[in-house]
Amino acid sequence: MQIEPLDDRVLVLPQQQEEVRSPGGIVVPQTAQEAPQRGKIVAVGNDASLRELLHEGDEVLYAKFAGQEVKIEGETYLILNRGDVLAIIRA
Repeated sequence: MQIEPLDDRVLVLPQQQEEVRSPGGIVVPQTAQEAPQRGKIVAVGNDASLRELLHEGDEVLYAKFAGQEVKIEGETYLILNRGDVLAIIRA
């Protein structure tokens, strides 16, 4: 299945959360951890100025409670507006 975001939106695959352990060795469940604010762009909307700025494969930082979560073929993605993307991560 192929998803194409509209206008000034991007489809992002959030970075997987790492397993967190307490100092005593107890595994902290993912529901008690902060959600990641970093992900990889999978698709970019059809806004011309957005396409100049962001590209598929770019890693980005996004706002903490941003976007709409969607599940596609068992994978969880976020659809973000342009304003929700805070920075591009360059190597």
